[in-house]
Amino acid sequence: MSRLVIDPVTRIEGHLRIEAELEGNRVKSAYSSGTMVRGIEIILKGRDPREAWAFAQRICGVCTTVHAFASIRAVEDALKIKVPRNASLIRKLMIGTLFVHDHVVHFYHLHALDWVNPIQALKADPVKTSELAQKLSDYEKSSPSYFKEVQDKIRQQVERKQLGIFSRGYWDHPDYRLPPEANLMAVAHYLDALNWQTKIVQVHTIFGGKNPHPNFVVGGMACPIDLQSDTAINMDKLGRIKSLIDSMIEFVEKVYLPDLIAIASFYKDWFEKGEGVKNFLVLGEPEGDSHREGKFFIPPTFIRDRNLENYEDVDYSKIEEYVTHSYYKYSVGDERGLHPFEGETVLHYTGPEPPYQQLNVEGKYSWLKAPRYRGLPAEVGPLARILALYARDEHGARELVNSYLSKLGLPVNALYSTMGRTLARGIETYIYAHAIRSYYDQLVQNVKSGDSTTFNGEKWEPSTWEKDAKGLGLMEAPRGSLSHWVHIKDGKIANYQAVVPTTWNGSPRDAKGQPSPYEASLVGHELVNPKEPLEIIRTIHSFDPCLACAVHLYSDTEDTIIKIT
Repeated sequence: MSRLVIDPVTRIEGHLRIEAELEGNRVKSAYSSGTMVRGIEIILKGRDPREAWAFAQRICGVCTTVHAFASIRAVEDALKIKVPRNASLIRKLMIGTLFVHDHVVHFYHLHALDWVNPIQALKADPVKTSELAQKLSDYEKSSPSYFKEVQDKIRQQVERKQLGIFSRGYWDHPDYRLPPEANLMAVAHYLDALNWQTKIVQVHTIFGGKNPHPNFVVGGMACPIDLQSDTAINMDKLGRIKSLIDSMIEFVEKVYLPDLIAIASFYKDWFEKGEGVKNFLVLGEPEGDSHREGKFFIPPTFIRDRNLENYEDVDYSKIEEYVTHSYYKYSVGDERGLHPFEGETVLHYTGPEPPYQQLNVEGKYSWLKAPRYRGLPAEVGPLARILALYARDEHGARELVNSYLSKLGLPVNALYSTMGRTLARGIETYIYAHAIRSYYDQLVQNVKSGDSTTFNGEKWEPSTWEKDAKGLGLMEAPRGSLSHWVHIKDGKIANYQAVVPTTWNGSPRDAKGQPSPYEASLVGHELVNPKEPLEIIRTIHSFDPCLACAVHLYSDTEDTIIKIT
């Protein structure tokens, strides 16, 4: 038996190491390791809870908005702050935009090159590429001259040996199956998506002042609404938001989803690989800004062992994090799990001294903790959410899923797979894109009725707070269920824990030795060439890892690197 090491896994956010035990070329077991320390909870302890969001959203430079909202919701939950309707709708517009933006960027710029070979695009006939594209949709950029222009750009890069964004790929791997014309079409849309995504984030800059890391405030939004003002949110800016929403819907419907189905049709066997742990968890996306309202856009759902008919509601008290195989230690012992409200973040590195060849997977081997629900590992993310919506028959998910699977001639069980995750992400993007339009219409109607309130300052001053309060902030982030847990005592943060999607999906084993979704999903993969482990990369990328959310940099000398007031 041999050990295959992939470190780092590229085209993700952060630093992930995968070690796989091989029997011949078959993966017998796999281990997922986050290789940077997690420490945001330490940074937040003792701070003013009103500023927690500004630190928490720096957990990641990609999904900054979701961490800010989860943090704000946790503090608002603890302090019992009711958010004005306008602020809630603006937040939902920003959240929905992030979903559409993030999913499109993941498909084209992080995951598509696992299936698309840009070098083979040089063999394509631009005229036939145009005919293919026009069969899929009426997207305006589908002329032969456009595809010829893209092909010429690729040829120039290849001839100069300056592949740039297409360098260091496994382009000679035999499992790239798309015909040249499909490759050229996908590469052209890859480049289109680069330009498109820079415009879409304007939704965040209009409402939040900048992107990444827009501005927010506990109690609402920092952006005032005044239709007569040149600087506040006015009709011109609302009109710009509408045009951006139209652009999102058009790109999703005419480019992203047609490309996804076209590519998937050549890789149908990947709807049978890479399932994982068979349990799926959705902590829920509140319809407003608090889970205590009891209304959810994405309902809290636990699906045990693929059982869609007998899905379960979620009990948040049943969440625990383990550190048995993580570089931390608990005061109660490392074999026990702790609920996030009682969570501890005590660094305890016991791994090998770098540089090293292999991890000691019998001991601690990752900087990620291991979250479990009712003692079980569970997959979170687009697949879990689409399965929850399918089981509950909400937001038209059942009809959408059946429609897209029928185009591929596949049953519902095909979703439990590497390509199933990728398809679920596309379907979810469609749902969110159309939800954004509804949120926009509601916001405009509310403003026209005379309501311009975006902030509730009734409990801004610490003198209005309870001496001891706990709050839970829920957020269905693009990569999965996100929860921030805060304990406020005497006006300061006494404890803070963030349980993020990649800790659910990419954790190490727990006290029972149960593997995480990443680890379980790789078992059984047959590698054509272990020196080019494209098969492993495809499945890991289907989760859209964000290790930046799971791990953070620190100084082992305890020196202060920077202090911000």
